[in-house]
Amino acid sequence: MATINKPQLKVAAFRRFLSVVLLTLLGVLLLIFLLGTNSTSNFVSPPLDDIDEVSYTNSHLREKLGFPEQSKLSIKLEKRNQLPPRNIDLYPNLAKDHITIVLYVHNRPQYLRVVVESLSQVVGISDTLLIVSHDGYFEEMNKIVEGIKFCQVKQIFAPYSPHLFPNSFPGVSPNDCKDKEDAAKQHCEGNPDQYGNHRSPKIVSLKHHWWWMMNTVWDGLKETRGHSGHILFIEEDHFIFPNAYRNLQILTELKPYKCPDCYAANLAPWDVNSRGEQWDGLIAERMGNVGYSFNQTIWRKIHRKAREFCFFDEYNWDITMWATVYPSFGGSVYSLRGPRTSAVHFGKCGLHQGQAENKACIDNGMVKIDVQEIDRIANIKSQWQVQVSKNQAGYKAGFKGWGGWGDERDHKLCLNFARMYHAIDTASTF
Repeated sequence: MATINKPQLKVAAFRRFLSVVLLTLLGVLLLIFLLGTNSTSNFVSPPLDDIDEVSYTNSHLREKLGFPEQSKLSIKLEKRNQLPPRNIDLYPNLAKDHITIVLYVHNRPQYLRVVVESLSQVVGISDTLLIVSHDGYFEEMNKIVEGIKFCQVKQIFAPYSPHLFPNSFPGVSPNDCKDKEDAAKQHCEGNPDQYGNHRSPKIVSLKHHWWWMMNTVWDGLKETRGHSGHILFIEEDHFIFPNAYRNLQILTELKPYKCPDCYAANLAPWDVNSRGEQWDGLIAERMGNVGYSFNQTIWRKIHRKAREFCFFDEYNWDITMWATVYPSFGGSVYSLRGPRTSAVHFGKCGLHQGQAENKACIDNGMVKIDVQEIDRIANIKSQWQVQVSKNQAGYKAGFKGWGGWGDERDHKLCLNFARMYHAIDTASTF
């Protein structure tokens, strides 16, 4: 029988030990990898009751400004706003020249599904960040957004949405005046608009949400504050064509030298019923409200007009901009776009009709948009000339507004949104 000397036994034992160590290390690394993957790609925002530990910023400043006392739900949603975007593991790096997309929504899930599906087909969507801004908290809307897997996505919730305050301002207060009641005679609270009507919380939330969102995106979120490029804004009833993102990138590159006086770039004509001129040329026209984008420089000009925006008796944000803010800039406010639309407004019912109007909002529960092959690829050419559309119809300086925005409490809250991310002495000019 052969004999094995001691040195050989030691070598064999060492090799076995080394094999065990290597296998153990590989197992640990694999476990770490799997845990990391599960914690990110399958990441769902924690339940509202589980996010108390998230830091709560700017509360001292809001207290000094006199914001309404927040409900528990309002506070939890504001904490949730500070969570990082989802899907970072799937799309770890945003493109250097990416254009952030902000989708603002209320409670029309049948519309939101259509928009999300259209966005999933957009060429280049995985290069950018999608921010979804919610006016109120609605579980079905939340679930739809949490199911998005085609890009980085971040949700934010307007913490002072009237829909979060069922028994106090900015929601309905027990002592609020209603309709055309006389505050002195009825001993109720509120200021009527120019037509004698008192505020309706579900109506004023339109303007409040848009203004809160703009201030938060440009000045509040760490993901976007200081962003020098354009940001695209769309609504839950805007169908986005596959070529929209690439077309917008071309427009924003051409704007400085094709139309240096243009304030913005649009995906669609100002006239929401138009699909474009279909010619070989660019158009500069009044800024539309479907698929519009602008940069930090333009936001600063808008932000400085907070008083004009907040005191104009008009509950629609876009009419407020057309009738008072843009005219205050002292010249025409043009937006550059292509000759063929890359976004379509398909809404049939108002923003705050919600789920109860499902059947009326979408024919047979479906939206049929004619997307042709030319709409699937970038179709804007750098050699095209620009035609300027002047003297267009629509709301402009001199229009007195449709009302709905006469309550002094709404004016104050609106101004405070413009101040909430700035030092008080800096914002005192409003």
